[in-house]
Amino acid sequence: MAALTNVPVLLFSVAAIPGSFAIVRLGPRGALVASAWLIAIAAALRGAGPSVGVLFAATICMGAGIAMAQTALPALVRSWYPHAIAVATSVWANGLLCGEAFSAALTLPLILPLCNGSWEAAIAVWSIPVAISALAFALVPPPGHVEPVSSPRWFPDFRDRRVWAIGIFQAAASLTYFGANTFIPDFLHAAQRPELVGPALAALNIGQLPASLILGLVPLRILAQRATAVIVALLIVAGLVAFEVAPNAIAIIAASTAFGLCAAYILAFSFALPAFLAHGPDVARVSAGTFTIGYGVAFVTTVLSGALWDATHQPALAFLPIAGAAVIVLGLGARLGSAALAAQSR
Repeated sequence: MAALTNVPVLLFSVAAIPGSFAIVRLGPRGALVASAWLIAIAAALRGAGPSVGVLFAATICMGAGIAMAQTALPALVRSWYPHAIAVATSVWANGLLCGEAFSAALTLPLILPLCNGSWEAAIAVWSIPVAISALAFALVPPPGHVEPVSSPRWFPDFRDRRVWAIGIFQAAASLTYFGANTFIPDFLHAAQRPELVGPALAALNIGQLPASLILGLVPLRILAQRATAVIVALLIVAGLVAFEVAPNAIAIIAASTAFGLCAAYILAFSFALPAFLAHGPDVARVSAGTFTIGYGVAFVTTVLSGALWDATHQPALAFLPIAGAAVIVLGLGARLGSAALAAQSR
């Protein structure tokens, strides 16, 4: 189950480096436009595909498009908004999270009835806003008509300690969110509380929405403090304790909300770090390296944790990836925050 539900995470890791290559060829803005069209067409084919093969192929293409877009956006932020990196990253990260939440929340009650109960058509409908976004990216000029300059080097430098530090920090976000999303249902079934699965997963996703705004609204000098990393890590640990000690409705909903909040905050902060710390033309390839490491570490850790749970039948082991995320935040959060603050002041 862990391997199956985390395949998108692996795909984001594998596709990040080809995304960097596309950025060198097309430029960050051109790559963003191409990735948006790829996502839109693949999303439409997922709904209209006549076979399982088409469904899987379209899903892979859609994941590759998302990975390319995630790699291009930090470079665009650095070029278009060099003095407002945190705010600009907060905006696009929040858009990413809202798109995920709204599509999940609106498909069943609204889109499916409009499509006469056809899941295929309902899935294809979500390609429309992506296509509109692709047109907007292509037609609307960038701020001040500034086009970012890409480095001819596209392959990440995995000898760079910054790439590893940011990538492992980003992994904490995926470990928290995907770890919770994967294991909450099975844990609650094992704890004889299956009725809490739906509310807990809803709280996990809703909890993400305000988190990315924090990055844009709270000054970086506060976010960069060690106390912020400690608070985030403690919230994660508190959520784990709630699942283990008090698996009642209030505690589970609160814990799931905390997981979503912390995961989204870590993710948004990690999205901003390449734009803060990398030399302008190298932002895209640094981002590609961090995505490769971050999503790769999250995939492997979650799968191994699931295998350990299967072997031991100890439900508590399911949350080892989330506990690991708390350790990562404590170890790297303050250091990366201080580095970003120093880069901003230069």
